[in-house]
Amino acid sequence: MSIAVTAVPARKTATDRVVAYWLIATAVMILLMVVIGGVTRLTESGLSITEWKPVSGALPPLSHASWADAFQKYQQIPEYREIHRGMTLEEFKGIFFWEYLHRLWGRLIGLVALVPLVVFLIQGRIKGADVPFLVAVPFLIALQGALGWYMVESGLAVRTSVSQYRLTAHLMLAVAIYGYIVWIAADILRREPLWLDGTRVRKFRRAARGILALVTLTMVAGGFTAGLKAGLTYNTFPLMDGRIVPAGYLQMAPWWRNLFENIATVQFDHRVLAVTSFCAILAFWLAARGQCLPRSLRTPLNGLMLVACLQVALGISTLLLVVPVPLAAAHQAGAVLLFTFALLTLHGLRQPRGARKPVAN
Repeated sequence: MSIAVTAVPARKTATDRVVAYWLIATAVMILLMVVIGGVTRLTESGLSITEWKPVSGALPPLSHASWADAFQKYQQIPEYREIHRGMTLEEFKGIFFWEYLHRLWGRLIGLVALVPLVVFLIQGRIKGADVPFLVAVPFLIALQGALGWYMVESGLAVRTSVSQYRLTAHLMLAVAIYGYIVWIAADILRREPLWLDGTRVRKFRRAARGILALVTLTMVAGGFTAGLKAGLTYNTFPLMDGRIVPAGYLQMAPWWRNLFENIATVQFDHRVLAVTSFCAILAFWLAARGQCLPRSLRTPLNGLMLVACLQVALGISTLLLVVPVPLAAAHQAGAVLLFTFALLTLHGLRQPRGARKPVAN
């Protein structure tokens, strides 16, 4: 059975496309930021800078005295005293690098989000209803920076690591901003504005929403898995140390704490959500292949299936090899790419902005 497709006149201009390319560049930088953040966490570098100086902090220590001062401040926090006691200054410089790069890249994202936006507004390239949506971008990125410091702060006084709640919130806000930017760019760049109508398409649209929700929920579970370092235990697959459901799955009280604080529960839930997401994507892809879909929808749909396969392989490999940094970073990047294709698949099934629904056939 084919899907009814009705063309809608295009309304995009060349200037619109320039704005879209700026959005794509910003989104790519956020994707790289997620990867850098993952490496920062995996190398236990995130608490190496104990102060938040949004402007003056853009420069690293430039003298031996300033390096010694930064190291002395790091020696005052629990992570150094309980985990890294005896670390040398040269070793400290190694972990400082990743946190410094993470923060520097965040500052660069802020500049890329703000400066071209101001230029486009002055040139009149952004007009009408698009203005508030695009003006929100630098403010959201600034909010992400503040949340990042709030996360780091949780590991400076009592804990030897940051709160898994704040880490997951920081990750998911980055993903939300990334998705927001990608969606707007896709709206602008939609070359063949189409209105897909009919009962079958509405079912596919609902299924695409469900897949996007599953992928997002799996990423949330992945954030808690990372925050608790749960990937360092139960390094077998598909069983967890010989059991389908690990021992101690719901040992905490009240029960809901297990979802966020119990290593066995958090890793098991992440596994179940990941497998469920893959099966849902496979079923969706197989069902959609038999339809007459526009080219703009086939690309994200096939990309969704391809990245899902890659992500499963990366996830299992990362687990079995006890979380090597390159594989774990690739797995985190794969999660964002999977989210991207799920989002673009849903976008391809929606009505373009400014289009009118055609009369039913």
